[in-house]
Amino acid sequence: MSQPCKRFAPRLAWLALLLLLLLSFMAAVAFGSVDLSITQVLGALTGQPLEGYGAAIVQSIRLPRALLAAVVGAILAISGAYLQGLFRNPLADPSLIGVTAGASVGASLAIVFGAAGLGFVSGLSLVSLGAFAGGLLAVWLVYKVSSSVNGTSVATMLLMGIAVSALAASLTGLMDYFADNEMLRRLSLWRMGGLDGADYWRASMAAAILVIMLLSMAGFSRGLNTLLLGESQARHLGIDVERLKTRLIILVAAGVGVSVAMAGSIAFVGLVVPHMVRLWVGPDHRLLLPLSALGGASLLLLADTAARVVVAPTELPVGLVTAILGAPFFISLLRSRRDTLR
Repeated sequence: MSQPCKRFAPRLAWLALLLLLLLSFMAAVAFGSVDLSITQVLGALTGQPLEGYGAAIVQSIRLPRALLAAVVGAILAISGAYLQGLFRNPLADPSLIGVTAGASVGASLAIVFGAAGLGFVSGLSLVSLGAFAGGLLAVWLVYKVSSSVNGTSVATMLLMGIAVSALAASLTGLMDYFADNEMLRRLSLWRMGGLDGADYWRASMAAAILVIMLLSMAGFSRGLNTLLLGESQARHLGIDVERLKTRLIILVAAGVGVSVAMAGSIAFVGLVVPHMVRLWVGPDHRLLLPLSALGGASLLLLADTAARVVVAPTELPVGLVTAILGAPFFISLLRSRRDTLR
């Protein structure tokens, strides 16, 4: 049986994704309602004076937005790779543990009860704080129910994540019912995802979580590679499986919670990117995790650029763009591999 997708050599994969990240970052800074040349972008980034508002557009608007897009995309992709390794399922997604649904409830409560316009900690809205708190609460509930004296059951965690997501959907529907027209629009736009509120403060907070996730890769890679053999085999090989599960869930909850708080609900990045990278380089998490970070950052940068360019001078919610781009591509991947998945 022929392979449906040739695997890249590790060096080629690194080179391709690093180049893609560089090009997508430059495109995110250069293109928008006002297009700028590469020379103007480089001049603005190096502090050179430019005619008109080019320097202000780059430094105050597009650069922090591109940084936030890259960081959030990387966090979501790493989180997806972690959960796919934990569940031993290449189709797992960060939303499986309920963090996205819980964040949606927290943000909806903040909007409906009138806290949307109140600033907190250098302009970070209470909607973002509510989303972060809601996501962490949902994950805590999933983990609490899934844990017992015998350890943490991955199957129970998966089922509990589905139950919490269903409960969260009913609560957000209740918020929609009592919301007025303005609140409904804010709720809808938040759930579609967006990077229009990006600034250096938000990007730096998300970057702090990303740094922790990057530093954790070396420690988690061996455990996740061993876990692919099964939990009992991993225990026999000296892996503390329960400790690994706990640390992964905490890290993914913090990462996805911050991402959703900063950019709303963004679909498919955590599902599609790790799956694509796994097809290219194989299941070794020593390669899969860092390459997923590069791919996730590139994908969200390209999606945000498309969101700002397609209907300029207005913009589409970036979550819609990732779904529109990600779903058909993922379907094509599944079709190309349907014989090997049987």
